[in-house]
Amino acid sequence: MHRTGLLFPEEILSSEWFGVFATVVAINTLIYVVLGVSKLVPIIRFGRKGSGRNRRTETRSIYPEASD
Repeated sequence: MHRTGLLFPEEILSSEWFGVFATVVAINTLIYVVLGVSKLVPIIRFGRKGSGRNRRTETRSIYPEASD
């Protein structure tokens, strides 16, 4: 038996509550896509003084007298 058609009846798909539900699902999907892509983009930091290992004025090592 070959069925062509929709999973739900047309009355459900054209109802107002289903439209609202579909909109909420679409917005939720977009939010998760944006969050996922934002994890892939490197962090941009503005206004940082110094770079890398030269940021601290004093050592925070457990061996304060040791040098690198």
